Amino acid sequence: MTSSSQKPLSLGGDPNVFQDGVTHVDFVLVWEESLIGQKEEGGVSSSDPTHSKKRVEFLSKLRDAGLQLEQRERLQLKRKVCYVLLNAPWSVLCYYAEELNLRAPLQVVSAPNYNWSERILETLSIPNLISQDVPNPPPDFYTCPFRTTKLDRFLDSDNKETFFKKTQRHQLLYEILARTPYGEVSRGEVGVDRLLSEAVLSAAYPLHEGPYEAPGWAAPDRLSVRQVLFRYWARWGSWYRYQPLDHIRVYFGEKIALYFAWLGFYTGWLLPAAAVGTVVFLFGFWLINTDVPARELCDSDIIMCPLCNICSHWNLSSICLTFKVGLLFDGGGTVFFSVFMALWSVAFLEFWKRSCSNLTHRWDCSQYQEAEERPRPEFTAMAPMTTRNPVTGAEEPYFPETQRLRRTLTGCTVIVLMVCMVLMFLIAIIIYRTIISVLIYRAQKTFFIFSAGRIASLSGSVLNLLVILTLSKIYISLAYVLTRWEMHRTQSKYEDMFILKVFIFQFVNFYSSPVYITFFKGRFVGYPGNYNSLFGIRNEDCGPGGCLIELAQELLVIMVGKQLINNLQEFISPKLKAWWKARKVQEEEGEPLLPWETDYQLLMCEGLFSEYLEMVLQFGFITIFVAACPLAPLFALFNNWLEVRLDAHKFVCEYRRPVAERVQNIGIWFNILQFISHLAVLSNAFLLAFSSSFLPRLYYSWTHDGSLAGYVNFTLSYAPPNTTGQSHPVCRYRGYRDENGNFLPEFFHLLALRLTFIIVFEHVVFLSGRLIDLMVPDVPEEVEVKIRREYYMAKEALAENQSADRTLIPGQINMGGLRQRGPVLLATPSSPSQTGPSGPT
Repeated sequence: MTSSSQKPLSLGGDPNVFQDGVTHVDFVLVWEESLIGQKEEGGVSSSDPTHSKKRVEFLSKLRDAGLQLEQRERLQLKRKVCYVLLNAPWSVLCYYAEELNLRAPLQVVSAPNYNWSERILETLSIPNLISQDVPNPPPDFYTCPFRTTKLDRFLDSDNKETFFKKTQRHQLLYEILARTPYGEVSRGEVGVDRLLSEAVLSAAYPLHEGPYEAPGWAAPDRLSVRQVLFRYWARWGSWYRYQPLDHIRVYFGEKIALYFAWLGFYTGWLLPAAAVGTVVFLFGFWLINTDVPARELCDSDIIMCPLCNICSHWNLSSICLTFKVGLLFDGGGTVFFSVFMALWSVAFLEFWKRSCSNLTHRWDCSQYQEAEERPRPEFTAMAPMTTRNPVTGAEEPYFPETQRLRRTLTGCTVIVLMVCMVLMFLIAIIIYRTIISVLIYRAQKTFFIFSAGRIASLSGSVLNLLVILTLSKIYISLAYVLTRWEMHRTQSKYEDMFILKVFIFQFVNFYSSPVYITFFKGRFVGYPGNYNSLFGIRNEDCGPGGCLIELAQELLVIMVGKQLINNLQEFISPKLKAWWKARKVQEEEGEPLLPWETDYQLLMCEGLFSEYLEMVLQFGFITIFVAACPLAPLFALFNNWLEVRLDAHKFVCEYRRPVAERVQNIGIWFNILQFISHLAVLSNAFLLAFSSSFLPRLYYSWTHDGSLAGYVNFTLSYAPPNTTGQSHPVCRYRGYRDENGNFLPEFFHLLALRLTFIIVFEHVVFLSGRLIDLMVPDVPEEVEVKIRREYYMAKEALAENQSADRTLIPGQINMGGLRQRGPVLLATPSSPSQTGPSGPT
């Protein structure tokens, strides 16, 4: 907290002040006025008399609320940019802090804060190479709700400039701005958000604390919080270091800090998953040289039936290399890795709940209850009627629930139509692969004929990725329109419905192709002489190497390709936007930009939706289909190391400072992660049962005295006699059929084994996950003790009959160690207690 008030070194003092050089700038309002009467880019003139009247009324109401205002202007070639600097006096801050139930410090907590990896490394006596000494660490406090009448019982209460943290001042200012009317309250003409949506104001933001780069001679303990975050977090050289979460929280607030805490926690948990996956993948190299079916296949002279209507017969030994590569993804460790990842996902979510509870308590959010939420600006502007709020008693805009339900159902219909569109494109790509294979085969080029299926499959995966990204952009824009049209009253409800819509569509959009390859491709092909077709084209069969290697290829193309494209966009797009924005700014020659002008040129923070969505979809890839690609967690780990620094650089260097928000958890995203982790158990069970060779090998080994000799011949059937020609009288195909095309008993034995495996697999994993849930409490014991101790201290501090000198317990009592009890003495009723309350600190 003390570090947040330090002055940037580059200017020798705090530049975020009024002209008097003393009054701090807590918030900035900006609008632009055209100097030549032209329309602005949004189609609305900033010099509109209606807009001017609303601004004048709004600023007048802000003065009435007790805020101090100072207006600055910057003349440019075609426009005038007006800045209104806002400051909240001490009395205003105290009033709203008590109304919003902000928490104030009672006593410093001296116990060190360790994360889970630090504890493990310290227990194993392993040097911690990823730890770093970040200067000016914010202290941790026991806190209680702020009360003006108990001001003398709070720490540092005599220093009015630093008592409230910068982020708390921003929250209080934003609360005032959001409540202040500028017109008819019954028509929802209230708050800065409505003014921004109507283009009356161009921007409203708190200021950054000076430049993010510090002079090279600057001592670490003299850096501002922004400079600390840049040097120890946002730079690429810190890619392997712990994130300074407390500094992030002090500067950006709890919501953004909790996102980076979750991202870092998720990335740390990817380390064991990536290590085990890599070992399983490398185990496949040993299996290549020892696998009996692989040797049989490579030495065979079996003639296989054509893979398409115009294709020729082919020798099974020609796919020797492809079959061996498939063992890297479908080896003996596949089942173990699937069970491991299923339990990993459950344990990850359970331990995240523990870590989240620890962080939210440390950041004073564990008992945070959001006050009655205000209506959204768009809702207040478009609601057709008003009603009285039963909580506040105020007259508020109202939208009938029946109309909202009808609009929501219409939105669901649109989602279904978009899902159908995804499936149509999927069918189109299937047909594309088949046609490309035929065209390549007709070209009569030896190399291309041999690789026709591989070329068609790989090009189809790349085309599918482009279609997925295009549909994703279209649907996100459509989801914005639908969610606004549904007229949700509060911002939280609006965000939840928007996230749910986008996730449902993206789930189908990104996972439909892997699901098709896993569960449908090659299942409905038929057999020689009785092939099934779609639109006159023979149904697509798995390639010579099997469906699992194609699934691994599809996953790597979609997941890794999407990550590369997103990272390039995150790296290049902000820089292009900032360049274009700076290009339009024409400042006067020789006049340096002031801090509020510099921040105005930065990009507006777009929130955390896209960041969470990207990570949640990645979580689905590494859990739902992980049995087909053991290297998926490794690629996810590399991407997340890059993602943390890209996001950190955006927030520190390229975005305007967002208003700090208090949250208790990551919201609806946690429910989505739980859904994915449960779905992953079922998906991997079916994948191992029907797409992997694990169960057929196991069944053959059981029925042939533990030997796999002859397994290749076991998996092949003979084509019916009436389908063979003179040049190739006999050919084989994959399946468990007799010469007439009827299923053999082995097919039904395997089907029973597969269904039994699914039931046993999901029961074992779900039971194990439930045991992990029971064994790992959501709130650590030390946090529960801290909560009880803090509650006791708050009760003592706010009690009317307590004096100020008894509020804080003298010294910091070490409650963690054991002490020998002295002789027990019976105290008289009048004898005071000589010891403080027990409990760890």
